[in-house]
Amino acid sequence: MMPLQPPAGRPFDPPDDLARLRGECPVSPMTYPDGHEGWLVTSHELVRAVLADRRFSHRADLVHTPMPGASARAPLQPAPPGAFLAMDPPEHTRYRHLLTGEFTVRRMRQLTGSIEAVVADHLDAMLAKGPPADLVADFAQPIPGVVICELLGVPDDERERFRHHMPVFGSTSASLEDKAAAFAAATGSIAELIAAKRAHPTDDLLSGLVTGGELNDDELVTIAFLLMGGGFDTTANMLSLGAWALMREPGGVEKLLREPGPAVEELLRYLSIIPVSARAALEDVELGGRIIRKGQTVTVSIPAANRDPAHFPDPDRLDLDRSTAGHVAFGHGIHQCLGQQLARVEMTAGLPALFERLPGLRPAVPDEEVTLRTDMLIYGLHALPVTWQAG
Repeated sequence: MMPLQPPAGRPFDPPDDLARLRGECPVSPMTYPDGHEGWLVTSHELVRAVLADRRFSHRADLVHTPMPGASARAPLQPAPPGAFLAMDPPEHTRYRHLLTGEFTVRRMRQLTGSIEAVVADHLDAMLAKGPPADLVADFAQPIPGVVICELLGVPDDERERFRHHMPVFGSTSASLEDKAAAFAAATGSIAELIAAKRAHPTDDLLSGLVTGGELNDDELVTIAFLLMGGGFDTTANMLSLGAWALMREPGGVEKLLREPGPAVEELLRYLSIIPVSARAALEDVELGGRIIRKGQTVTVSIPAANRDPAHFPDPDRLDLDRSTAGHVAFGHGIHQCLGQQLARVEMTAGLPALFERLPGLRPAVPDEEVTLRTDMLIYGLHALPVTWQAG
């Protein structure tokens, strides 16, 4: 089984077993929750090799999940129309091509001003209310949610509905019934939104996809659901966990304010909130001295790769001055995260403003009372009570 829990008292570190496996056997046999026999890869070099190798498939009907709850899953099924994250070329290429232009570095930089305004609005609200506050609920969660909803063109009165449903899909403890109900509710709302965009298109990403005429309604619903899910959850956890890490790092806030870009990249490497990515071998493949048989699933550990001392000297230290070239926080290869530039802009806008506007920001509870997201597919914090010097 895949080790997931952080070591006791070290909330930013991967499980110790990953470092042991990386040193002893970077391609290790692993039994998946549904009984499938596959492999776990833990070195930086081999993780990147798997993610870049077209002989390893990302198709939903081939890849066994390493995450808890898989034993209760139905037999593997092909991805639904539009679910390009779980497809290989040429299907993956077709869908991704339709979206790539919306997530370029240039396009995301053009959004910086509006993202900074969203950040400022939430900080204004925190300041008006005064300390203490929950950094997760008051800052980290709502900002990416507002940004992705504005990008997709979700009306203000619809956004809370999506914020309510989206966390269910990332829970490892939610029942299949709860997930099915949340999925039906979320996709139903998206279908209504698509119908409204078709009747009255506006200047947003979803309207562009609707009026482009290359996607049917099923594809549009799935793509919008994937974009919304990614936009709501991943950056939210990087903002809260990253802020906590900076509060605990002597001189960390000053370095962030001096050079936000490099600091954000180091936080991405150091925290690695996405624990795994999985592929299935399309043929027999030699990897790190092992033979991966056709049909076997290979799971790569993103945190283990990003903490590999062979690539990052002293990797367990948060070093905001280090070179982070080659980190795999956003994956690697053709499935590298489509929204990575958006996440960078949100973090680069959000974290410096947070510490500038809230002087002396610090946790309001002892470390052991901070609630970690160890029950979710994406690691982070459920809550982080904070206080600051109120003026």
